Amino acid sequence: MNILMMTNTYFPLVGGLEQSIRSFCDEFRRLGHEALIVAPDYEGKAEDEANVIRVPALKKFYKTDFSVNLPVPGLLPRIMKTFSPDIVHSHHPFFMGDFALRLSRQYHRPLVFTYHIMVEKYVHYLPIHNEGAKKFVIEVAAGYANLADQVIVPSPSVRDILLRRGVVSPVEVVPTGVDLKRFVNGNGADFRGHNRIPAGDLVIGYVGRLAPEKNMDFLIGCLVESLKKEPRARALIVGQGPSQEMVKAAFEKAGLGGRLHLTGFLYDQDLVDAYFAMDVFAFASLSETQGVVLLEALAAGVPVVALDAPGTREVVKDRWNGRLVDSPDRQKFIDALTWISGCPPGTLRALKERAKETVKDYSMSSCARRMLEIYENLRGKGVASLRRNDNSWYMLKDRLKAEWDLLKNLIDASEAALLEKNPSEKTGEE
Repeated sequence: MNILMMTNTYFPLVGGLEQSIRSFCDEFRRLGHEALIVAPDYEGKAEDEANVIRVPALKKFYKTDFSVNLPVPGLLPRIMKTFSPDIVHSHHPFFMGDFALRLSRQYHRPLVFTYHIMVEKYVHYLPIHNEGAKKFVIEVAAGYANLADQVIVPSPSVRDILLRRGVVSPVEVVPTGVDLKRFVNGNGADFRGHNRIPAGDLVIGYVGRLAPEKNMDFLIGCLVESLKKEPRARALIVGQGPSQEMVKAAFEKAGLGGRLHLTGFLYDQDLVDAYFAMDVFAFASLSETQGVVLLEALAAGVPVVALDAPGTREVVKDRWNGRLVDSPDRQKFIDALTWISGCPPGTLRALKERAKETVKDYSMSSCARRMLEIYENLRGKGVASLRRNDNSWYMLKDRLKAEWDLLKNLIDASEAALLEKNPSEKTGEE
């Protein structure tokens, strides 16, 4: 089977979405299928990328790390003819997602859409980020989901959210898995040595993009207060992003700069060793649909302290493999970190063993096979009118229908956003 992945973000930008695409594609190829990734051009991308086609793009869009694709006449139709995908899989509800819908309709291929992020948590990247903007992006994403033949969500709680938002397309839960073999062995002692972390110190870790949508202000505040309370504690933060300077400044201001270990992004065995160097993993994001880094930490046997949120509550069980904090209360989060570090040796060993036990149901192999079953089912059902009619008139008609559906989705979302800004119009009140 040939699978076309279309995404607004990909490496060198590092996050759960990008890792999910790469992990699924690697596993698809290992199982004998072909997977091609189409993404915008990014600064710092590898020059020898295999199975990736880059689309010309505006880089550093609106002073962010993101790129926005530019229309290139003829490029995507050429891909459809040369690669001839059986499935078009979209990972965003706009930009490249729009192109994915056009191609799936015009060439009569099923469209799969994975709902990776809680879009309303990202409106701070827009020129306008009020409640109306939040409502607009929520409605755009839900409307786009209803234009897809199949929606994928990484966790049951996100499925429930989409159903409440009016998504009627079929929705299946397929989490991003973890290559469990990678986490059998890690050398935390060597990692500590290379980063000048004393062997007996308590290491509170975080892995991920350093950005506002990850609730970094809250997390860093908790880490700083925890280090103040515990003289032998250190913070190990793996990642980078727009909040990086804020992170450094917060530790420096507290006089804790020497106990902050900020590594930037790590890959492969270096990343595994970083997890093995941690005693507890701290995670405060409320914008996830899954949080792959949680699974990676648990696979390394690291208890997790996290805020209760979609994509988190499915894997972190309070006092079983970590602590799940029921509200974004700074003192509660700090107390949970303290609880982990103060556990008796027997309790801590049990937490670590149960952490590893948690991820056994999340192997990358089983998750990829489930996704392939969904693809095959779509292909077998002939979803999206797979008549494969290359008549130019029918192709133009289908393309125009796709354009109308995309435009109507934007109009409907705009109307919903305007009503959000003017609630009296919804209720009839003045």
